[in-house]
Formats: sequence, C-alpha cells, structure tokens
Amino acid sequence: MTIYFYGADDVPYGCFSNFSAHAFDLDGRRWPTAEHYFQAQKYAGTRHADTVRRAPDPLRAAELGRDRNRPLRRDWERVKDDVMRRAVMAKFQAHADIRAVLLDTGDETIVEDTGTDHYWGRGRTGTGKNMLGRILMRTRTQLRAAAETG
Repeated sequence: MTIYFYGADDVPYGCFSNFSAHAFDLDGRRWPTAEHYFQAQKYAGTRHADTVRRAPDPLRAAELGRDRNRPLRRDWERVKDDVMRRAVMAKFQAHADIRAVLLDTGDETIVEDTGTDHYWGRGRTGTGKNMLGRILMRTRTQLRAAAETG
C-alpha cells in the first residue's frame, strides 16, 4: 500500500505536510511550521530569513521564500535536501502525536500527492522524485531505530 498526503488538514496524514501547524525549535529559533524553516533557510544569515520566520502562516512563508527579488543563498541547491531533513526530523521529534502517526505507517511508501512539484512530490505524471516522501520515510526509520535503542 502507498500512503498519499498533501493538505495539512487531511486526516490522518496531513501532519506530513510542511504546512501542518506543528512548531519546533531549531537553530536557536522557534519555527511555526516546517515550511517556515525551509523557506527561511534560503536566506540564512540575512534579515530575509527572520521575515520568513515571522510570516503569519505557511502559505505566506512559501510566497516569501519563492520571491526571486530576494538574494537566494549560493549553495541552496546543494543544501536544500539537508535543510528539509533537519526540519522534518525536528518537527517529528517535537510532537509525540504525529511521531506516532509516522511510525504507524510501518514500511509503507509515503508520497506527497502533488501534481505541480516533480522534485518534492510525485508530480503531474506520477514519476517525480518525491523527495519529501523519501525524507519522511528516512525519518521514520531513524525514529524507529532511536525508539528501539531506547
């Protein structure tokens, strides 16, 4: 079976969305959502990063992060996967309830069901890289191993 998710309000897997309202602490700051963290890291070390962090909701954080009038960090393409991995891990470590949802998926494949993103999701053709789904599955494996070793 494959688990598909997209919207933050979708039950029970909306918590897999970067837009889900699950705040966490990372890099000495409080982040309202994983989307806030991810988008802000495009401008790490600049005033733009804090502007994104303080966005009123994840949609606005995404809009700010996609604004190409702001100077994107030079190494973004190289670090973006690691940034996403850190955000997802921090989010699931901070919230036992959604950690349980993720662990309860067993060994199922997790897919971000978006037709518009061929990198983070499955894309229009269903052949996208599904990097967010892959990161969620990797996080699940790491959290399971941590729970087993106690």
